[in-house]
Amino acid sequence: MGKKNILLRPVREDDAKELAAIYRPYVTDTAITFEYEAPDASEFVRRIRAVTKKYPWICAVDETDRILGYMYSGAFKSRPAYDWGVETSIYLAEDARGRHIGTLLESAYCRLLKAAGYTNVNACITFSPRETDAYVTPASPLFHEHLGYKRCAHFHECGYKFGQWYDMIWMEKIIAPHEASPRHPGVLSEDEIVRLLNQ
Repeated sequence: MGKKNILLRPVREDDAKELAAIYRPYVTDTAITFEYEAPDASEFVRRIRAVTKKYPWICAVDETDRILGYMYSGAFKSRPAYDWGVETSIYLAEDARGRHIGTLLESAYCRLLKAAGYTNVNACITFSPRETDAYVTPASPLFHEHLGYKRCAHFHECGYKFGQWYDMIWMEKIIAPHEASPRHPGVLSEDEIVRLLNQ
């Protein structure tokens, strides 16, 4: 299946079961996320409602509407001076990796963020201090670097999972100019999101 067969759309609450299934292996089998317990569908409904009050949450689907991956964001920091930045998260189904779906999602998502008035996109990424690690690979830093993110911070041994310590790196991408008097980011309607995804 090529990218021409993949559609992007806003996430719906009835996607929660599929989203939870995609996310579960990241919790149970990797250190990519520092959650210890995989959230269920009802928790995903709660998260969808919380996120979409302010930020877009989108997914990539195949021709049967099966979700292949998704991307959303949250506040970079809670104080109002940080309002022009977000922290993003992106997850792919296991059989959807290596098909450029992540690139498709990230490109479209940054278009949405720029339209809403955001300037800085930040990614918080697990980094292993070991040469080889069963629970995390260099794939995420390399993916973000390929998309124009720059490494801007490295925190050492700040996360503990699977009986070992992990580093955390921050990577950032600037998606819009920093104006002297910037407009405050707004909330995109579902119609606006659909229109921008179809551009």
